[in-house]
Amino acid sequence: MQIEGKNAIRQALQSETTITKIYIDKNYISRKDDIISLAKDKKIKLEFLPKNLLDKKSKTEHHQGYIAETIDFKYTSLEDIAHKAKESEKPFIVILDGIEDPHNLGAIIRTCECAGVHGIIIPQDRACQINETVIRTSTGAISEMPIAKVVNIKRAIDYLKNQDIWVFGAEIGGNEIYKQNLNIPLAIVIGSEGKGIRKTVLDSCDGVITLPLLGKVNSLNASVACGIVLFETVRQRLK
Repeated sequence: MQIEGKNAIRQALQSETTITKIYIDKNYISRKDDIISLAKDKKIKLEFLPKNLLDKKSKTEHHQGYIAETIDFKYTSLEDIAHKAKESEKPFIVILDGIEDPHNLGAIIRTCECAGVHGIIIPQDRACQINETVIRTSTGAISEMPIAKVVNIKRAIDYLKNQDIWVFGAEIGGNEIYKQNLNIPLAIVIGSEGKGIRKTVLDSCDGVITLPLLGKVNSLNASVACGIVLFETVRQRLK
């Protein structure tokens, strides 16, 4: 797997991500470069290449002169996320029910990290997995965010409920989010871009929260909706 872009690679170097090699635009050799310094401190092999070779190696076309080779992304377990969350007074978890666009997934990961979410749960099938585009779009946040991949989202919800964590689905037809108490041990379910949360998953939730939409369009982009829900939760917790 590759990580591309200076900020994403810097964040990976400062985390526990295992980087095996970094390719850098050879025009940067003479510059004072923190990526080079961090890599040398960790004894990571560096190779300086002309830009045209980096362009050929790039999978995202946004390498900014830096491409890192890493081992495949290491998922955590549902149990580890729940344990980490329960170390906090108020657990805060996000469950993604079928997000397919890697740009949406990357943006959600970044938002979750900024909002202090303890972990993200994604399904094993029929959903985007962690890839180079997700890593780049998260701009380094993925290095700080535990992500569990589960076979069955409904069973994962049942497990969290047994851990005394409330599970709310973000979907139309529920309680207005600004009137719902979110200052509790909480997991929020965000549905897929086109279909929303599946009925079987929604039926497993403790409740449904809804964003008021005042325009003629009846839905928001999944990552945008997720951001609004998360930071309403943050707002309530900081009161």
